Amino acid sequence: MVELNGSISLFIMAVALGMDAFSVGLGMGLQLLRLKRIFFIGITVGIFHVVMPFIGMVVGRLISTQLEGAAIIVAGLLLFGLGIHMMLQVFQSERKQPMKPIGIGLFLFSFSVSIDSFSVGLSLGMSGVKIVLTIILFGAVSMILTWAGLLLGKKARGFIGVYSELLGGAILCGYGLYFIFG
Repeated sequence: MVELNGSISLFIMAVALGMDAFSVGLGMGLQLLRLKRIFFIGITVGIFHVVMPFIGMVVGRLISTQLEGAAIIVAGLLLFGLGIHMMLQVFQSERKQPMKPIGIGLFLFSFSVSIDSFSVGLSLGMSGVKIVLTIILFGAVSMILTWAGLLLGKKARGFIGVYSELLGGAILCGYGLYFIFG
């Protein structure tokens, strides 16, 4: 039962991290994109959501051996701070138009929506979570949410995007507090 709760928590965290890709995908979905391009964008974002948290987890494991007891509190603070940052981005007065998802634009888009997963990977690496399960979940969920955002972009424009980023940030804050006080 404990293993199931851990898997559910990782899934919820994967959804929270994928909300960035979903919300940016909504805006990007307003562009004229072919299904082949949408498929490729989702795969690319999924790969970045595997690589970035993996690097974070490896670094987090190295740090946790040095910090031991403080590692969990540091991990919680990182998650909480990341969640606050995600939620505050929603209230920025200047919202940029999404870049073209081709070439360097695709690389920058994928990197920008997966940088949060590096920080979360760092936190999770300090807490000793299972790496393979985590990166598979993060990659698959972000890929699916990217596809969903791109496909729904024409119909759901700004409404879902703002609320999805707020929800994702709130979930990360909740996990950060759980790491600190739980």
